[in-house]
Amino acid sequence: MKTAVFMGSPRSKGNTQLLLEEAMRGAGQKGAQITLFELNAMKIRGCQDCGGCVESGICAMEDDMEKIYLAIREYSRFILASPIFFVGVSAQAKAMIDRCQCFWYEKYILKKPLPQGPDGRAGLFLSVGGMGRVEGKDCSGATAKAFFRTISVPDHQALCYLGVDARGDILKQPQALKEAFEAGRKLMEIPKKTKP
Repeated sequence: MKTAVFMGSPRSKGNTQLLLEEAMRGAGQKGAQITLFELNAMKIRGCQDCGGCVESGICAMEDDMEKIYLAIREYSRFILASPIFFVGVSAQAKAMIDRCQCFWYEKYILKKPLPQGPDGRAGLFLSVGGMGRVEGKDCSGATAKAFFRTISVPDHQALCYLGVDARGDILKQPQALKEAFEAGRKLMEIPKKTKP
């Protein structure tokens, strides 16, 4: 299954990446075809609220988001990973999410949600925060939920680990790594169709 992975941490080999690697390893064991987008290394401008996507659902700006737009349209599995900064997702992750405003117009105004396809669409959100405040989990989780809904991912799992700050601290939580691995495997399951 084609899987788009959005790495929102600017820190290489930090806690977010270590957790994400376990999720990708689990997904890979179940046959995921993974495309990794390292957002910090990409040229992604913030949404300009220019209105260019209002009538078409197509963003008017041209940058590396075009690669992400294509993956969001064509893939069926998505992983978003971000550290928690100031009780929210990172600036890198937020810029990418904000640029999905064009999908919001396409889905809710033009009434053209992205098709579910034969495998359905599902997501996973991974977050790690240095502080132990639950607001970080709640606020970043709300942003992730809005992102997944906007790109027509009706269901997603969220794993958040707080009090994880120094580089490599997540390695001291083997249960967290195990949960991320299992979440990656579970992401590859085809959801059962429910009766209307």
